[in-house]
Amino acid sequence: MTVSDLSAALEALPRTDRMPALFVGHGSPMNAVEKNIYTDAWRTLGQALPKPRAILALSAHWLTEGTFVHVAERPRTIHDFWGFPEELSRITYACPGSPDAAHATRAVVRSAAVAEDREWGLDHGTWVPLLAMVPDATIPVYQLSLDVARSSEGFYALGAELAALRERGVLILGSGNLVHNLGRINWASDAKAYDWAEEFDQQARALIQNRDFTPLIAHEKLGRAAELAIPTPDHYWPLLSILGASTANDAVSFPVEGIALGSISMSAVLFR
Repeated sequence: MTVSDLSAALEALPRTDRMPALFVGHGSPMNAVEKNIYTDAWRTLGQALPKPRAILALSAHWLTEGTFVHVAERPRTIHDFWGFPEELSRITYACPGSPDAAHATRAVVRSAAVAEDREWGLDHGTWVPLLAMVPDATIPVYQLSLDVARSSEGFYALGAELAALRERGVLILGSGNLVHNLGRINWASDAKAYDWAEEFDQQARALIQNRDFTPLIAHEKLGRAAELAIPTPDHYWPLLSILGASTANDAVSFPVEGIALGSISMSAVLFR
């Protein structure tokens, strides 16, 4: 598509009231089959949100060289996990895609060339929380990949570019985990959160509440708790894009709270 075609694609989406920008901690794939405090909170959250024209998802599980947007009319359900019960691999999330919104997304992202993709679909970072939030799968969903060459500042800037879509009926969903240390997971049923996991989760939420995003972008400078909470940045990047997509007029809330398995924050951050 030419530049003029992309601009036309954006203008083709009618303006709406501003849609929310939302970050969710998706946690274990088992949340697709279990009923717990997190899936209950997702269900309540989904019922409270306005119905968007489409959901644009940035998931920690679609990492690419370069930036891609999925444009298929029927995205496939990707079972991108191993060692879990077979029932998980039988789940499908049969929502429609949104080629129109995907083309508009290409128009608003100016910091990188965004290529079309028809092979990916929806990975578990997207469909696991949506199973609870939008169980009837009637809202179109499409994904934008995370370019591994982008910096933290770059992911924040990407969110600022995507913010224009909120005025066109698109809810922006980032899916990862604020604290995500697989090497420290405690599988015990009564696992308590590590002190450092709770410390960083609370520190990050306080910074977000105060709209003090700069320390979160430069998280490497926040000390030992942050270092343990973010051993790799992939699950943290979607949060930065959601922070970038927020506006000064947004109210912020944390509709999901808690640390699962000792070292996985399930915190959600909602701007609306």
